[in-house]
Parts: sequence; structure tokens; C-alpha cells
Amino acid sequence: MEYIDTGIIFIANNFPTFFAFLKASISIFMGLSIPFSFALFILIIIFTEKLKSIRKMEDEIYNKKAETTKTNTVPEKTKGGPEIARKWDMVVQHVESENPSNWRQAIIEADIILGDLLTKLGYKGDGIGEQLKRATKADFRSLDEAWDAHKVRNELAHAGSDYPFSQYDARRVVSLYRKVFEEFFFI
Repeated sequence: MEYIDTGIIFIANNFPTFFAFLKASISIFMGLSIPFSFALFILIIIFTEKLKSIRKMEDEIYNKKAETTKTNTVPEKTKGGPEIARKWDMVVQHVESENPSNWRQAIIEADIILGDLLTKLGYKGDGIGEQLKRATKADFRSLDEAWDAHKVRNELAHAGSDYPFSQYDARRVVSLYRKVFEEFFFI
């Protein structure tokens, strides 16, 4: 404390205008800080509103999905067609096979068909999981079945032959996929 007092006395004696300059500088700084703070506050409000509009545009782009009609008619774009029918026949042949690797292949191929369906329905995302996250039960009654089947496919893909899998399991999962596809008249 003594050193501080000595320093202040030294500055006051040797630089008599220093404290007057310091006082004036602080007054100017305080006078400018109020309008500067107000301007920054206004900029924060403007940028917040801009960010809201950007988020709204992103939501429209990335969460866009096709509108399905609630009547008994099926939009033409959700019908699978001959290519999907051929793929589904392969899934059924694989699941009825006696070879366990074919059962796994059936699940993987059915999941690919699910991806095709979700894309045709207009769900956006990098993968089937992201597409399913954008779906709602109001538009997708068999959403739980789609999730259950996709989770089994992921376990099969990641665990490989270490994942215990029987033909009964394969048939159960294929029936989940079937329920999803039949909801949208895809197969």
C-alpha cells in the first residue's frame, strides 16, 4: 500500500496534468460507452431475428416431406413398381432359405427398400435413421415397426456373425418391414 501511495504522489508531483487527462479520458469513455452499448444491443436484436429466419428456411428445406393424402387413394409416387417388387421377392427368397447368411442378407435388402420408400415419401437425411427421425406417427402409422426393423439391421451390420440370429428372428423382422411397406402400398 505504501508503494502505491508513493507512486501516486510521484505522478502527481512530476506529471501534474496526468490525473486531469485520466479523469477526462474516463468521462469520454463513459460518454461513448452508453451509445456504443445501445448500438450493440440493437445489432443483437437484428441478428437474432435474422437467425430465426435462417432457421425457419433450414427447417423448410431439411424437414420437408411429401404430403400424403388421407383418403383411400394412394399417390402414384409411393407405389414401388416392378423393381421394388423384384427386390422384395429376393428378400422373401432369402428369408425362406436354409442358409443363415441369406437371412441376414434379407434384412439388409429390406432395409435398402425402406430407404427407397423414405426417399420417395420425401424424408430428407443422410441415412435411414435420420429420415426416420423426421417422420411422425401422424403420417407414418408403422413408424415403430420401421424403427425396430432398422435397429436389428444396424445390429446385424455392426456385430456381423457375432450377432445371434435365427430364421424365426429374420421372419419376424421381415414381417415388420412388410407392415411398413404395405401401409404405403410399396410392395
